[in-house]
Order: sequence, then structure tokens, then C-alpha cells
Amino acid sequence: MELDFGPAVRDFREELRDWLADHLVGEFAEHRGVGGPTDGAAWEVRLAWDRELSAGGWLGVGWPREYGGRGLGLLEEIVFEYEYARANAPYRATGNALDLLGPMLLKVGGEEQKKRFLPPILAVEELWGQGFSEPGAGSDLASVRTRAERDGEAWVVSGQKVWTSFGMHADWLYVLARTDPDSVRHKGLTMLLLPTDQPGVEIRPIRNLAGQDEFAEVFLSDARTGAGMVVGEVGQGWRTAMATLGIERGTTLLPQQLTFEREAESLIELARERGALDDPMLRRRIVDAWISVRVMRTTNLRTLAELTAGRTPGAQATTAKLYASTRHQQLGHLAQELAGPAGQIVGADYGLDTRQRSFLLSLAETIYGGSSEIQRNIIGEQILGLPKEPRP
Repeated sequence: MELDFGPAVRDFREELRDWLADHLVGEFAEHRGVGGPTDGAAWEVRLAWDRELSAGGWLGVGWPREYGGRGLGLLEEIVFEYEYARANAPYRATGNALDLLGPMLLKVGGEEQKKRFLPPILAVEELWGQGFSEPGAGSDLASVRTRAERDGEAWVVSGQKVWTSFGMHADWLYVLARTDPDSVRHKGLTMLLLPTDQPGVEIRPIRNLAGQDEFAEVFLSDARTGAGMVVGEVGQGWRTAMATLGIERGTTLLPQQLTFEREAESLIELARERGALDDPMLRRRIVDAWISVRVMRTTNLRTLAELTAGRTPGAQATTAKLYASTRHQQLGHLAQELAGPAGQIVGADYGLDTRQRSFLLSLAETIYGGSSEIQRNIIGEQILGLPKEPRP
């Protein structure tokens, strides 16, 4: 995939390509493409790579200069994400803060919060985890039960969060909590910033199918944070959370889609090696997989066009997420089928190859970031105008 973003960003693109060619070497080059939003592989290498990016001024290229960014525009941000994925650089360990928390603070955070938290994010000095999902409130965040009570100049938070990506590395959490005990559903929720290095915060890793523990569950027992650690307004946490998830549906899909294209190309090469292209039924499925990643590309280009025009993609991004996650799972199933018995054999200490790891991790893609069931509800209600699903 090759895109021309025009002469306005040509110098920026060439500068970035040159920098990546000079710095994506040695141990970093050995770990090209390693990691992902739910893949904790080579964590220390990725963290070192983030610090390399920070030293070069490549983190937060669109963030204002006063907070450590470059102050560039959305088009440069898109070019960065595209060229970064094109170079197959390691997945950024600080992606949670860079892609979600930071943009949320820039959009609705207070000035003191921006000055306090944004520079350490770009300097890779503080790591963040997301405290949204709970055992009884996964994709249905309106059912959050973690509570926070005001105690003088502090908030006291108690509850449980789960599926916190890279939570065991987090210095801070941004937590969705219920601050009005009499509220129900979307009302009475507040977004709080909470330090993890304190009594009352226990973080336990969760091992996934790929044998990694990048997920964590977090137990909060009268954990405390300052009164000024509210992002947005008290009681308006739902609006803040939705703004964060909206950011997640934007340019962050572009690197993922490029990865899927590489996997489709690898699938075709594997099919050639195994002689699978001679089987008309398998050939049809392989062509269908190739078409699916091209559809993802077209959908993402439409989303980028909306963003650069100053419009919020909205429900269009929901269809992109639903399609990409389900089709990637099908791609992984087909790759494992073509690999045959060899695809079932792992290395020492449950060592997985790239194809096996991608297949296993893809099984969670229809759950995280909003499950497929939730996405279908959104499409039905907001796009097709169907009646809302009745609640018990």
C-alpha cells in the first residue's frame, strides 16, 4: 500500500522516512512489527524504542509545543502513523497514553492537568492504564459499579477493573467511576486520574491464550486521588469516556490494517508453497481474504478523508471496527488451516511463531474496544434506525 499525501507534507514524510531508516536498526530492527494493543511481547525493547522516538521528537507530533509536541496538524499525524506502520516498527509501548489518554486531556482536560501529565507521557517517564471495563461491565460501560466518594480534598475510590492493557506497568490509571450513588446507567459517572503507587491499589496480571500477561485486573480499596484529578466535569464521565473511545476508532485503525495486509500477503505465499492455489475452494477463500483487506483499506481511507475534512467519522468507524475484527479472525483461521499440522506445534516454553500469535490474539478483537454485539447495536440503532434493544 502506497499513499501520496501531497506536497504539503512531502518534506515531513521524507524527514520521517530518513529518521526511521537511521534509527530502526540493531535490536530495534530485529523486533520489527513486534507487539500490538493486546500483545506484550518484547516489552523492554519496545519501551527503549519509545524513548528513542521521544529523543527524536516523534511522539505527539500533533500535540502543542508547550506540552512537548511538535504542534503539527492532523495530516502530519496521519502521515506519521502510515509511515510508522509502513516501516513495520515495533508497536509503541506507550500507545495507551499517546492514542487515548493524551488526546482526551487535550480535548477536555484542565490546563494544570495538561501541564502536569502530557510532558511526562511524551518523555516516556510515566505509563498509563485504562480503568474502564469491569467484571459486570465490559462493553456495557454504563453498568460501571466502581464508586468514588469525595473526602475533603481527595476522592476515595473502591471497586474492580479488568482487562487493563499493560496495567502491571502503569504508574497511573484513568478510571471511570460512579460518583453519584443514586445514579443509574450513563448518569453520575466521573473520569478520575489515579496513581497506582499507593495502598489500596492491587494489580494482578491475566495470562491470555498466547501465553502473555499484558492484561491485568485492578482491585481498588479506598484508593485516593486529588480533588483536581477529575477530567471534564463531575458526573459527565460518560461523555468523556465516549470521546476517548471515539479517538480509538480514528487513525489508530490504519497501522492495524497495514499489518493485516502483510498477513494476507504471507497467506498467499504460504498457499503457493503448499500448492493450495490448485484447490478451487481454497483459492476462492484466499481471494476473499485478499479482497477483505482491500475493503479495509478503502474504509480507512474514507475515515481519514472525514477526519481531514474536520468531521467526526461516527458510526462509519463502528462499521470499520466490526468488519476488521471479524475478517481478521477469518484470515487467521485460514492461515492456520493452510499451515496444517505444523501450525499446531509450538516451540520451547510455548514459543509461538508470528502466525500462531496473530491467530490467538485475534480471537479477542471482537471483544475489546467494544464487542461485536455492541457494534451491531450501534449500527442498527444509529445507522439503520431500528428500535433500541429492550433492557431488563
